[in-house]
Amino acid sequence: MTLDIMVKTFAVWLGILMLAIANGAIRESVLIPAMDKLLGFVLSGLLLSGLVIAVAYTALPWFGRVAVSKYLMIGISWLCLTLVFEFTFGRFIQGKSWPHLFEAYMFKEGNIWPIVLLVVALAPYMAAKIRNWI
Repeated sequence: MTLDIMVKTFAVWLGILMLAIANGAIRESVLIPAMDKLLGFVLSGLLLSGLVIAVAYTALPWFGRVAVSKYLMIGISWLCLTLVFEFTFGRFIQGKSWPHLFEAYMFKEGNIWPIVLLVVALAPYMAAKIRNWI
């Protein structure tokens, strides 16, 4: 991956991060209080997945048409950045225990976080497919 694509990958991921933080705030302050926890988590996960695909679709022209492997590398980079952020922020800033952090990966109480992560990894590829670029 070229330096240009790496910088763009990081910049777009920062936008995704901001959307994810806002999504979490909406989930905790609006969705879960208005409905049960299970439905709140599912709706939040679906909303975030849709936003990630929309961001990928919107950002794709900035990356240009590249090989399928590059779209996959961009998505895997977004996934890795997300995981590093999640565990670093959760463990060292919020002081959460490892077992608590891993609960998000167990589909507990409607949390579909692993599916969201799969969408993050595949979003550039899916956006390229939607655009009929591949």
